[in-house]
Amino acid sequence: MPVNMIHAMQNAGPDTGRLKISVTSSIGLLPVTDATIKISYKGMPDSIIETLNTDISGQTEEIALPSPPLEYSMEPGADQPYSEYNIEVEAPGYEPVMVSGTEILPDSLALQPIEMNPIEVERGKEETIVIPDHTLYGEYPPKIPEDEIKPMDETGEIVLSRVVIPEYVVVHDGVPSDSTAPNYYVKYKDYIKNVASSEIYATWPENSIYANILAIMSVTLNRVYTEWYRNI
Repeated sequence: MPVNMIHAMQNAGPDTGRLKISVTSSIGLLPVTDATIKISYKGMPDSIIETLNTDISGQTEEIALPSPPLEYSMEPGADQPYSEYNIEVEAPGYEPVMVSGTEILPDSLALQPIEMNPIEVERGKEETIVIPDHTLYGEYPPKIPEDEIKPMDETGEIVLSRVVIPEYVVVHDGVPSDSTAPNYYVKYKDYIKNVASSEIYATWPENSIYANILAIMSVTLNRVYTEWYRNI
């Protein structure tokens, strides 16, 4: 994060967001109690601004952190609408974890889950997780253009009498033409949540968030039943 943005947030006054962290074991998702958590601005990892500990449920208290003004997330092309923080986690019996780039929007609560790997005796190497820029702000390759109306095969089509929500969807980790890219089975609910958090700002009006999530669900289900099931 640029230093001038850090200074602007420190002097921003009422513009703050909230953060709550939950820490669990990667084995069985058990809560990690009394983990030590250090929070710093991204780009200034040695300048600790908050130190927290997890409770018996593996969760921290909610804390307020400086963020850019609310209007930045309401207009396309505005300055970066969220602040970014590093989160370092240490706990006895676990490998340390660093999460870089946790995003804090004004007037919103960010929930940051963190999993820790248990160790037997020796302290393992710190795991670093980097959260990329939000897709509405970062520079990413343009989406591959698609025909609005796709040709349908005469055979092999499935016409359902009702909407069926799958438990899993297949995510192709590459462009459609790359047959060497791996496919991953992702829980449908997790997929929708991950796409929504990457394409929506939590500061938007509630109806706008609902509309965008419904659009994501509609597109996903359409692709599941017109592309995936057609090819199996």
